[in-house]
Amino acid sequence: MEFTVDRLVFGPDDVDLTRSPLAGHLGVETYVLGAFNPGLTRLPSGNLLMMVRVAEALRDPIVNGYVHSIRWEDGRYVLDAWPLDLCDTADPRKFMVRSGAWRVMALTSLSWLLPVELAPDSLEVVAVHYDRAIAPHASFQCYGVEDARISRVGGRWLMTTCSVSPERHSTTLYSSNDGLHWCFEDIVLDHQNKDMLIFEGLIDGTHWALTRPLGDLYFAYPPHCPWRAGPSINFATSPDALHWKPHVNPGIRPRADTVASARIGGGTPPILTSKGWLTLWHGVEPKEIVGIYRTYWSLLAADDPSRILSTETAPLLEANAELTQPLEDKMYVRDVVFSTGIVEDGDDFVVASGEADLACRMTRIPRTCFGL
Repeated sequence: MEFTVDRLVFGPDDVDLTRSPLAGHLGVETYVLGAFNPGLTRLPSGNLLMMVRVAEALRDPIVNGYVHSIRWEDGRYVLDAWPLDLCDTADPRKFMVRSGAWRVMALTSLSWLLPVELAPDSLEVVAVHYDRAIAPHASFQCYGVEDARISRVGGRWLMTTCSVSPERHSTTLYSSNDGLHWCFEDIVLDHQNKDMLIFEGLIDGTHWALTRPLGDLYFAYPPHCPWRAGPSINFATSPDALHWKPHVNPGIRPRADTVASARIGGGTPPILTSKGWLTLWHGVEPKEIVGIYRTYWSLLAADDPSRILSTETAPLLEANAELTQPLEDKMYVRDVVFSTGIVEDGDDFVVASGEADLACRMTRIPRTCFGL
């Protein structure tokens, strides 16, 4: 599917690492592996705000027979060294540590969040707010803060992020009264429950969210069932956006009749339309190490979002190699589009995505594409 506005608006070359939270700490060269997966919201001024994930990586992670990772510790950043013969470094984003029964992973980059302000049409950067960057501040974030999703609920902005550490792989919540100044609230979902999307509005006075718990074991559906066993997008409710209860009804599940969405996860926070809550999500087709990521969408009932009204099986967005061709020398994964934000703009929606785990992509999608 083609759209009249579909372009990259921010990428690795647009980040000034001299203003990074890591600057001056490590004593070795770092670079921007990716500036991608932006949360998106509209500010009171009418401008848009992207909260961009900056993955800052070691230029030379392997030195003298060791592979290194970056870690936050008590207000500073340090390097950890792992014997190379104990590690699998096939994936450029991470390395696996051979340690017995459990899969154990470390990263060669550390992610922090950079607020980037855009013009109302989303196509021009008007300010980059390094002074308001969000970086690790506690041990449960020692390997980074990733993949912001921003929801405006009433006059308050809520932002979920993924906080990474050996303690847990958790979802953390930040709040703001203006969309620019953010305050850490708390851990809101425990280990490996991520891709949390808070609905942009209350339902009977209650917050709703989409979540995506992970695990190493799933039970089989019966033969000939339309669903495929594996991670699903679930529902949760909360009285205050801090304390969440899983919903009893199943959510959006991978289908057994296609491998294009064999693994799924949440994308954009649900927004209310004339036909229900619209949410975009990603489906992953297995291929090599990373897989093929595409964007799909579903409509959920306005009064009870656990009632799924429709799900489109054809992808809305796919990776676009033409967009990343000018960044070919920086490419390290392909076939990935990861939608993370959406705002309304007249007859269109502006959708923010990470393209190739490398840059921020903006796509203007007419409401008619969703039957609206």
